[in-house]
Amino acid sequence: MLISHYLHQLKLCAKRHTPFTANNLHAQIIKAGLDQSGPLPNTLIDVYGKCGLIQDARHLFDKMPHRDHVSWASILTAYNQANLPHLTLSMFPTMLKDDGLGPDHFVLASLVKACTGLSAIRQGKQVHAHFVSSQFHDDDVVKSSLVDMYAKCGLVDNARGVFDSILLRNPVSWTAMISGYARHGRKSEASDLFQRVPVRNLFTWTALISGLVQSGNGIDAFYLFIEMRREEVDIVDPLVLSSIVGASANLAVLELGKQIHGLVITLGYESCIFISNSLVDMYAKCSDILAAKEIFGSIQQRDIVSWTSIIVGTAQHGQANEALAFYDEMISAGAKPNEVTFVGLIYACSHVGLVNKGCYLFKSMMEDYGINPSLQHYTCYLDLLSRSGQLDEAEDLINSMPFKPDEPTWAALLSACKQHNNIEMGIRVADHLLSLKPEDPSTYILLSNIYARAALWEKVSKVRKLMGFMEVKKQPGYSCIEFGKESEVFYAGETMHPMKDEIFGLLKKLDAEMRRRGYVPDTSSVLHDMEWQEKERQLFWHSERLAVAYGLLRAVPGTVIRVVKNLRVCGDCHTVLKFISTIMKREIVVRDANRYHHLKDGKCSCNDFW
Repeated sequence: MLISHYLHQLKLCAKRHTPFTANNLHAQIIKAGLDQSGPLPNTLIDVYGKCGLIQDARHLFDKMPHRDHVSWASILTAYNQANLPHLTLSMFPTMLKDDGLGPDHFVLASLVKACTGLSAIRQGKQVHAHFVSSQFHDDDVVKSSLVDMYAKCGLVDNARGVFDSILLRNPVSWTAMISGYARHGRKSEASDLFQRVPVRNLFTWTALISGLVQSGNGIDAFYLFIEMRREEVDIVDPLVLSSIVGASANLAVLELGKQIHGLVITLGYESCIFISNSLVDMYAKCSDILAAKEIFGSIQQRDIVSWTSIIVGTAQHGQANEALAFYDEMISAGAKPNEVTFVGLIYACSHVGLVNKGCYLFKSMMEDYGINPSLQHYTCYLDLLSRSGQLDEAEDLINSMPFKPDEPTWAALLSACKQHNNIEMGIRVADHLLSLKPEDPSTYILLSNIYARAALWEKVSKVRKLMGFMEVKKQPGYSCIEFGKESEVFYAGETMHPMKDEIFGLLKKLDAEMRRRGYVPDTSSVLHDMEWQEKERQLFWHSERLAVAYGLLRAVPGTVIRVVKNLRVCGDCHTVLKFISTIMKREIVVRDANRYHHLKDGKCSCNDFW
């Protein structure tokens, strides 16, 4: 009777996650002499694991005179729940060695989950092989775990093979398979499977919506989310909200992001840490950095994602000093920076020319936090040096770093050569980059630009031929402007818009006023060997100018003009937008492929350093 009482109380502890109560109950059980009685020891291990007391769970496990399969399943599950899957795998071999026990289906499922957490597909396949040859080879729970593992590790066809062998598919296997297809861009297969789910619940909807967001199909995810809301699916878990906030961020659709934020508040999830983190990231990516700071300021218990989101956000908006101040505050709060934090910090220093600070942070990352720089860190560091004109040091770094420089790394150096007009090094770097047979269309455009500046028209022609031969096409330049619930997309050279005449007229007036104030078009970004009048005409029809002019004509007077551009803003358009911000007395925010530009009173947040 007493054992039943303690079992009931322990299960309540596990459900409510009350570690203090669990410790008190354990003390009472020892005092009553029941610490080795029946299922109590295994239950205690399970409760300690669910309450986050992993050391207490391991201590109790090590003291047990007789451990069975339940004991092992409990401790391995505890390690998985504590996000320590490497300890799950490293501990398993002692199961046979010390206790003479082979894994049962519960232990096998725990091992598969650990492999999933580590993306350890080789070990996962070994566990799968052991499972197939074991007496538990028909266990559907283990099969569901295998579906999840293969799907998350990108082996979607392997996942489908296991999925098809399951006799009684549970919701876990359905959601894992749907998510796997969606995350890896196999949208039609994900949708087909979603239609076949016996019972659609929030988690199957979340699997499809989140997967579509992760694979870059944010618009489809939004339509599905709207359909889910129409079907009045009860949102008892906020993960789907985090995903749809992420879709708003990726698409830079501020108005939709605000609406989702309103829904978050209505449903009472505004205090959820990962929702708040998503909102910080969303507002930053939608160019409303003030709102991002406001959300960040409201977070009571910030984690490393919170700090990193605001640091990266302010860095991308050219607010390097604020990003560095947030970093100092984070360290004072006892938070430990991670790899992404340092990417944001070095990026911040790079885009405002804080070379010494960036160098210090690069060294601190290794010496103070034991983080080995990745290729991305080296590329940011290289960008820091090269943007500041230290091209020789940058070239030394690219030749000495412990990674083989990839295309973006060489392109960063080449872009700096162009910016600082170092034609000699630019040609040398361009020749090397061309020998690598680059794949990014923008790299070919950069190569053409360097050769064109050097008047090496034969090499320009060679690059153009390679583009045609490799079927590399320059992505059409387009800009999207959003105000309120209205949005409009403009493509470079667009002449079919219903408001073409009004847009053209406004741009002509602005051009005349800019020239009166000293504006001279910079045609160096026009790659073709053509007359200067034609080059100026091409610049005139760049998509960001069309979008800004449209915004000036249609948006409420005094509101911020927000534009998202898929390519990097050219130097001439950057100058033009600064002039327009002064002439029209309007703030213009442009998110381009590299960063955010806040243009106001003739100045830009990037300080012309981008």
